[in-house]
Amino acid sequence: MQMKEGMHMFSKILIATDFSSGAYAIVESMNGLKAYGTRECLLLLGLSLLEENSTKLLHTNPQLEKYLQELRQTLEKQGLKVETRIVDRLTKNEIIQISEEEKSSLIVVGAQTSSLINESLTGGVAYEITHCCRKPIFIIRLAEIMVLGISNIEPMRCRYNEHILFPTDFSETADQAFRIVKQLVRAGAQKVTLMHVQEQARIEPRLLSRLDEFNKIDEDRLASMKEVLQKEAAVEVDMIVRYGNASKEIIRVVKNYPVQLVVMGSQGRGYVKELFIGSVSHDVARHAEASVLLIPAKEHN
Repeated sequence: MQMKEGMHMFSKILIATDFSSGAYAIVESMNGLKAYGTRECLLLLGLSLLEENSTKLLHTNPQLEKYLQELRQTLEKQGLKVETRIVDRLTKNEIIQISEEEKSSLIVVGAQTSSLINESLTGGVAYEITHCCRKPIFIIRLAEIMVLGISNIEPMRCRYNEHILFPTDFSETADQAFRIVKQLVRAGAQKVTLMHVQEQARIEPRLLSRLDEFNKIDEDRLASMKEVLQKEAAVEVDMIVRYGNASKEIIRVVKNYPVQLVVMGSQGRGYVKELFIGSVSHDVARHAEASVLLIPAKEHN
């Protein structure tokens, strides 16, 4: 898919990973981001899993050097300009600081739905940065695949332009994320599903009699968003309104539909930032069976 002129929202990305099998899966899935403007990347690798936490080890260990070259070549074959950097310990603060210094437009990390590699970046650190990062974060969903008794880590659903799920609570932060969805559509996304969940905890019992009224209002809102997207490009757009727990309903839709990418804001209506991250977007980032693009709230001075 050819990139449309002027479409460079994720032109320079930072890929944060380590010397684990998940790193191969992450770099192999980067081809799916080229459609959205990615042209260069900083591949940031941490040595924290190794017995000797020293960057000197890279130059004395032929296997590590070969590993690094293979990762770099995989990205270069996808047409990306690649810089690599090795650090002793890759923490959430270091990832965020380097992304600021390098003016990266997106941070990419890998994560499994359940952490099978306890100390790897494909575990806790990938989720920790969602709590405090002010840049968009792309969480590549990884899965453990058994082939002839051998465990492999592979990317799940990495055709990111095929089917995007956009859950919205119609907040200002969701509007920020919708701007990104519009850009993805202009870049060639084939299908978008717009979704809103009527939170059961807020409606029952006092407002239950007005549920049909609320559904009609929000269906009309989604219909307006659908019209906006279809003015951007010839894209298929579905709408879903559900009733229940937002996190569970979003995760259920991802499980039951061929969603390749979830795009959502990282702060929602009625929540302070930390609480929302800990509930809806954080739950989706941890448990949805697809990759997740988190768009942070707009800062107010």
